[in-house]
Amino acid sequence: HGIPSDKNAHPFLDCQGKLAIVHNGIIENYLSLREELIKKGHKFVSDTDSELIAHLIEEYYQGDLKDAFFKAIRKLKGSFAIAVIHQDERKILAAKKESPLVIGIGDHENFLASDIPAFLAYTNRVIVLKDKEVCELTDDFVQIYDFDEKEVRRDVEYINWSLEDAEKSGYEHFMLKEIFEQPIAVDNTIHSLISRNDVDLEFDSMVIVACGTSYHAGLVGKYIMEELLHVPVYVYYASEYRYREVLENSLTVLITQSGETADTIAAARKAMAAGNTTLAITNVVGSSITNYVDMVLYTSAGPEIGVAATKTFTAQLASLYYFAIEAARNKMLISPMRYESLLNTLRKVPYYIEKTLSVEPRIIKEAKKIANSKDIFFIARGINYPIALEGALKMKEISYIHAEGYPAGELKHGPLALIEDGVPVVTLVPVDKTYEKMLSNIKEVSARKAYVIALSPSEEAGKYVDSLIKVPDIDPLFSPFVNVVALQLLSYHTARILGRNIDKPRNLAKSVTVE
Repeated sequence: HGIPSDKNAHPFLDCQGKLAIVHNGIIENYLSLREELIKKGHKFVSDTDSELIAHLIEEYYQGDLKDAFFKAIRKLKGSFAIAVIHQDERKILAAKKESPLVIGIGDHENFLASDIPAFLAYTNRVIVLKDKEVCELTDDFVQIYDFDEKEVRRDVEYINWSLEDAEKSGYEHFMLKEIFEQPIAVDNTIHSLISRNDVDLEFDSMVIVACGTSYHAGLVGKYIMEELLHVPVYVYYASEYRYREVLENSLTVLITQSGETADTIAAARKAMAAGNTTLAITNVVGSSITNYVDMVLYTSAGPEIGVAATKTFTAQLASLYYFAIEAARNKMLISPMRYESLLNTLRKVPYYIEKTLSVEPRIIKEAKKIANSKDIFFIARGINYPIALEGALKMKEISYIHAEGYPAGELKHGPLALIEDGVPVVTLVPVDKTYEKMLSNIKEVSARKAYVIALSPSEEAGKYVDSLIKVPDIDPLFSPFVNVVALQLLSYHTARILGRNIDKPRNLAKSVTVE
């Protein structure tokens, strides 16, 4: 609530300036609580819902911060991660409900944050708070309670990320570093999953729920699941899933890199309440989503600092491919020979990503040509259509150029009207059953004088376009891996040429923890 301004910035104080709070989330009943507090004489200086928390604690405070804090949080409706300090008490009190909150355990020092990298320079020992938990912190004391003030025992987890993993290591931006970490991220993910033997679930259909880039991973997942498992797969934005009827005997797959995406967690609750089996794909061990699912596939991508998801996306793809391949084998839907072939190709994906990264100098040349464009369009067919969507999302979120992804077969149904002289059109042209149709679509946009770029392993495709970026010749079923890496580099270098704030694009957050 409230526009970004000094008066709406955290921390917020009570009337006497003795206690201060910070808050992430949304207080749904803040208007009624604010009116009550104003009637009791409290003076508000901001337009935010967060400030009322400070005044509410002040209203209950009678020399015992913990007592006042518990009384205050019981009045709040909505989602929140709150921390409060008082000048008369040497402690921090914090509470979590549907927003992430993590404790870092140090030596004679303790930390609170929304995400682990915030204190990784000081400790790798963490406690991830669960929903409706409160913690009391001093420099050498940590106690956790539930909302009824009963003490809770929690184990300390050890994070195997290093501080170096969360630093730029000589790269100009985190995003570029994370693009180049993808061979390792995908390799680690594949190896961590291959050791499992529990992908044997019964379901008649599958629902994949996600937001943003993870939604595009889900769309790729739909193609691979339907190809190998022969079940209908439905993909929903998490924010829209709440309005849908839940299918019976359906496996609900929830994809969230942080494990804290509010809409995705709400979807997990809905699916579980309906009795469906739930599976999460996430990058963060112990994150909130893991409390609401039956099974978790962890991506082993390491910390991702850049707001624009890169290595977590390809790690999510690896997890979806692994699940489809293993489930198809367990259901005897593919032969042992086909199983080994698919698994071997999946194991080789890091090698093909490495080869794609070597094309960077060629991609930089194209970025220079398109950086001053007003619009950029991405077109593809089949399993690469979601990659066209992802390429457009990356371009718009970090370069601020208007970009759209379309199914190539839909050009004549509207988008072709937007194609004019010099407009860049990026085409994804794997050598598969979509190849001839894609060449036909390329001729359509070329006839309108578009500047056409093709990502393809085929030299022949280069005859029909203004510029060919040759990507590795991988099994077309796995081509999303190489195509998306090339598009990440294209978006990154376009944004770099334009001088954008690549790691922190305007108006965006890494983890969307409010609905």
